Amino acid sequence: MPIVHLIKLCVGVEDIDHLARLQAARLQKAAAENRPPVLRHVTRNMPRRADEVLAGGSLYWVIRGFIRVRQRIVGLEPVTDDGRPACAIILDPVLQRTSLEACRPFQGWRYLEAGRAPYDVRGEEGGAAESLPPGLAEELRQLGLL
Repeated sequence: MPIVHLIKLCVGVEDIDHLARLQAARLQKAAAENRPPVLRHVTRNMPRRADEVLAGGSLYWVIRGFIRVRQRIVGLEPVTDDGRPACAIILDPVLQRTSLEACRPFQGWRYLEAGRAPYDVRGEEGGAAESLPPGLAEELRQLGLL
């Protein structure tokens, strides 16, 4: 079965460290309330291609106009949000930096075919790209230098 990923805007988040702090706070709050420490991102629609997403897919986060990081999706659960049916995307807490890839704004989430997903970066590669202004990082990426 082919793998498909999801891509979503990370609205209000400044950088990967900010996302990590927000998610750590959610896990701490859950522990303090004696709830299982599970990262969930609630969205309106359940993916129709759920089997392909659960076959190894990740949620790629768009932060400030660039795909910067991904989290492995470990589950999809139907939930209720303000009385309406919704979907909880259950995420692995590990944030994996990716190569920077420009992305225009969109609403909700979108499918991202595995062959089009940005590659993972290790060590300081991602850190160097993070410190560049987004326009310069995108130009260097298009030139194949990043």
